[in-house]
Amino acid sequence: MPLHTIALELVPPNTDRGAQYARDEAQKVLRLAGESGIDGRIGHVMIPGMIEEDDGRPIEMKPKLDVLDYWSIIRPELPGMRGLCTQVTAFMDQDSLRERLTTLGAAGFEGMIFVGVPRTLKDGEGGGVAPADALSMYDDIVSNRGAILIPTREGEQGRFSFKCDKGANFGMTQLLYSDAIVGFLRDHAASTDLRPEILLSFGFVPKVEASVGLINWLIQDPGNAAVAREQEFVATLAASDQDTRRGLLLDLYKRVIDGVVDLGYPLSLHFEATYGVSRAAFDTLAEMLDYWSPVRP
Repeated sequence: MPLHTIALELVPPNTDRGAQYARDEAQKVLRLAGESGIDGRIGHVMIPGMIEEDDGRPIEMKPKLDVLDYWSIIRPELPGMRGLCTQVTAFMDQDSLRERLTTLGAAGFEGMIFVGVPRTLKDGEGGGVAPADALSMYDDIVSNRGAILIPTREGEQGRFSFKCDKGANFGMTQLLYSDAIVGFLRDHAASTDLRPEILLSFGFVPKVEASVGLINWLIQDPGNAAVAREQEFVATLAASDQDTRRGLLLDLYKRVIDGVVDLGYPLSLHFEATYGVSRAAFDTLAEMLDYWSPVRP
């Protein structure tokens, strides 16, 4: 069954911050949801399994809480919310990965997105289970199996269709800073009868992005003109005042929703505040939900 949810991404904190920091952040989520008028509307927390990538990351990667440990701390603070996560498969053998997925399911994760090696390695490296193989290999223990969808990536139509054929029943997009997903899904709908659920991912861009550049780094794809335009949009958002920034992101959201809502795909919303949750981020999410929501109040 489709999730039809609003999922808020929460990144596991650094281990040196301790469990109380995680609890405080979860309580902050509830407070901000209430202040922005969306109390009770967030259905899932999406927790990414963090892996080290290359040295160019603008913010140093320090040891972070494991997804399971983090979820066990914040779940009691977030009544009614369920879990989604990304799970790196490429460094685990079949038996170890089965044990991990079984444990995640028992802990309350209703959907898992299988991801592979960091971009510093090539597909197939890592020695473990490839994400596409995991989609079919563990269908007996994971009902909602997801794949990452990057509409601006070369060859993504074939890649995503292959993952759907292998057993992905939902796709979570990379952060969307253009409406490229509209043309992507139109083409996909014209080429196949498969209609996996799509988690449309939008990310709040605060002013600090102008000096740090973490979002710019996350969406990078050197030599890809479409991504370069998205990076320019991110820079515009970061340089704008709060009202202009919210208006620009809301306009993008409307264009994406208007373009995909009638294509036959079950839709969910994934929202990310890359630098941490804030009142400004929640106010932006609230305005987005006023225009369209996969879950009505």
